Amino acid sequence: MKGLFISFEGPEGSGKTTQITRLASKLRAQGIEVVTTREPGGTKTGELIREILQHNLSGENIYEETEILLFAASRAQHVRSVIQPALERGACVISDRFLDSTIAYQGFGRGMKIPSLEWINKYAVANIIPEMTFLLDLAVEEGMDRIHKRNRMIKMDGIDRMESESLSFHKAVRAGYLKIARKNRARFRLIHASQEVDKIEDLIWKQIKGVCKKKYDVK
Repeated sequence: MKGLFISFEGPEGSGKTTQITRLASKLRAQGIEVVTTREPGGTKTGELIREILQHNLSGENIYEETEILLFAASRAQHVRSVIQPALERGACVISDRFLDSTIAYQGFGRGMKIPSLEWINKYAVANIIPEMTFLLDLAVEEGMDRIHKRNRMIKMDGIDRMESESLSFHKAVRAGYLKIARKNRARFRLIHASQEVDKIEDLIWKQIKGVCKKKYDVK
């Protein structure tokens, strides 16, 4: 692929969106085409699936198997409609979550069989894997506190389906992410997300600058 694919992962409230926005601005200032996107979502179809996964207004119980297939469907559409075309034309794609989220949340969090999840992921992504993944690691309690503060600031009622899971679920997700990162050291960059926002931004830039220089000749 001509372009560069970067993903951001992390437990709830870890600050991914803020850092994605800042990194995208820096890259655009270098004249690079940047596509920022998210999962679940990223396409019209994906956003409809996201609404089901986050809020499930039907009131019907969503089974674990249904959940994973909905995530995979969103991802398959996302890869083929957004990520792959952007990479082929040389853009830098930055995704707020990608395939590692499935292993962390449904594998380590829900306790589903990881080999099965890996097979489903492989089918969905069509061999499109991030060149670099930033894991913004944060204690679960601190992350949930950030979410509650954010919701109060924007006057948003309640939290979504995933955010409302138990602390033990979120701790299992966080531990899962750390295991995934250790298993994929060449791709993952671990960032402690409890640091100041500006410092995190600088750390991310230092990690990605060399890769961008090779791809796009950034300064």
